[in-house]
Amino acid sequence: MANQTPSGNNRPRYITPEGEQALRDELQFLWKVKRPEVTQAVREAAALGDRSENAEYIYGKKQLREIDRRVRFLSKRLDEVSVVDRLPEDRSRVFFAAWVTIEDEDGSEQEYRIVGADEFDLEKGYLSINSPLARALIGKHLDDEVSVRTPEGWKQVVITDIRYQMASNDK
Repeated sequence: MANQTPSGNNRPRYITPEGEQALRDELQFLWKVKRPEVTQAVREAAALGDRSENAEYIYGKKQLREIDRRVRFLSKRLDEVSVVDRLPEDRSRVFFAAWVTIEDEDGSEQEYRIVGADEFDLEKGYLSINSPLARALIGKHLDDEVSVRTPEGWKQVVITDIRYQMASNDK
């Protein structure tokens, strides 16, 4: 787990087990459920005759192209990512999959979980490991002050909590 700091264009392609499962579920749904449904709809639309002015046929073909593009992306992405399925030995520092609570200069606290780029969701508090804030937090300890550049300028935050837990315990 020590080699987790992004460097240049060789950014880590880490993913949590939950993130990997979500990608696999999406791939399975698209391939086994959605694509057969759309294929059937295109087949039925094609049977109606003139395809050049058949909106259902044209739209269905477009949907199939989008599904196939997403299936290709997901298949390739799943081959590229590294699943991080164990906790780091040094849990006093911020690494991938950590829940980190930070406090800004105004005293407001935010909690984030550092996750892979494919699973970030700020509404859930999931922060991409490739984000400037996550890169600034990686390797830091409790009570460390961290400077991060934001669109509004430099921001100072203090790490007030670091914890690791499995997904079933996530918020």
